[in-house]
Amino acid sequence: MGTQAVVGARARERVVRSDAKRNRDAVVDALLALFREGNLAPSSAEVAERAGISSRSLFRYFADVDDLCRAAIDRHQAAVAPMLALDAAPGAPLVRRIEALVEQRQRLFDAIGAVGAVSRLRAPFQPLIAEELTRGRAYLRHQARRLFAPELAALSTDEAAAVLAAVDVLCSFEAHQLLRYDQSLSRPRRSAALTTALTALLREAS
Repeated sequence: MGTQAVVGARARERVVRSDAKRNRDAVVDALLALFREGNLAPSSAEVAERAGISSRSLFRYFADVDDLCRAAIDRHQAAVAPMLALDAAPGAPLVRRIEALVEQRQRLFDAIGAVGAVSRLRAPFQPLIAEELTRGRAYLRHQARRLFAPELAALSTDEAAAVLAAVDVLCSFEAHQLLRYDQSLSRPRRSAALTTALTALLREAS
């Protein structure tokens, strides 16, 4: 094969790869859009239609629906990662630390939204998603432990573990969903409920 033919072949390969990446991204975007609209289990046909491709070509880019779902969750996690930042240090007044944690969790969980619900639905059947959830929960628990270290240090080991477990549950995605959807609380009322509970728990602990 001559030099020009090789260059031409490589150029065509780059175009094919570029088209594949663009279509793959479009499929992931389509799935995330359907999740946000409340369709937590869209069919492959619905995803393909939203992405503007045929149902048959959908699986040129993903091994199966589970593979697509993992890619969508990974993309969404990367997008919300900056919201993990916490605007308070362990040395700040307790009221400020509680305020910062409540604000961070409300902002984070509102952004996670339907993708968080989907990941929890699929975790029992997809080990990789289950591992990601476990890792994410451990990070948030560690964040709370560090933030309230002064209060926890004043307790016995068992008492500190119990208080941290209660803080972890109060500030979890699942609690957020219950307050928002089951109890239909607005964001200010959710924040007030969490602030009241955390204040009572941590002031009593200290």
